[in-house]
Amino acid sequence: MNRRTFLKLAAAGVATGAGAAALGAGWTTLGEPNWQVLERIDVPLPRLPARLDGLRVAQLSDLHISQYTTAGDIGRAAALAMRQSPDLIVLTGDFIWREVWQYAEHLVEPLRSLAAPLGVYAVLGNHDHWEDAALASRVLAEAGITLLINQALRLEVDAPLWLVGLDDVWERKHDIRAALAGTPDDACKLLLVHEPDYADRAARFPVDLQLSGHSHGGQVNLPRLGRPVLPYLGQKYPAGLYQVESLALYTNRGIGVISPPVRFNCPPEVTELTLRAV
Repeated sequence: MNRRTFLKLAAAGVATGAGAAALGAGWTTLGEPNWQVLERIDVPLPRLPARLDGLRVAQLSDLHISQYTTAGDIGRAAALAMRQSPDLIVLTGDFIWREVWQYAEHLVEPLRSLAAPLGVYAVLGNHDHWEDAALASRVLAEAGITLLINQALRLEVDAPLWLVGLDDVWERKHDIRAALAGTPDDACKLLLVHEPDYADRAARFPVDLQLSGHSHGGQVNLPRLGRPVLPYLGQKYPAGLYQVESLALYTNRGIGVISPPVRFNCPPEVTELTLRAV
């Protein structure tokens, strides 16, 4: 069921009584989890060089390939990102979930379709470490994606801009001091780290924008009540754009799901972030 079908059925009066319950269950399990949306966000960064104003970054997160999120779903997300012609593509962790031996290899082809002038980069998440970090790393390598593990690199643009990637925070694999070693304090830096609540720590360092995932936006976002379930290190900044002291943070709702495999008022997203010099 897609969103259009759901709305047609509701308008026809199917969404009443037992029909409403069945329709709602179908939407949360088969409809909204497959209704990928593009979020376009402008991010002002005071230290961004004026020559880089308008640079576009596509973000994908929490692919969680499984019986619920297929290679086809991930391929659609990759195609949506590519249609935006981004300058840079980043993936912020949790590529795998359960039964990785059955599904992980199917990530290679959809991820191989990603390409951008400044490259495609990734960091690992907690589920990657819990299931098989070596396998997740190998899949990324086969797809031609550069994995950043507590390291930074200067992007090939005509003004200073650094990309920094941290290993997973939940598993205490991260080392921001090592990652920033050798980077100029006064240069603009984009930080990839899976868990968004790390922003409170990252804000103490000379970093300008943190891109994260992890929370899935809660998967369920109830009107007035909010997000009833959020993971450790994804509770304070669960979705969207935040300002944490001098640090801008964006939390992506992810593409995949974990158990229970439902989404409500929290669709999977591909993000296009346009960096603005201010």
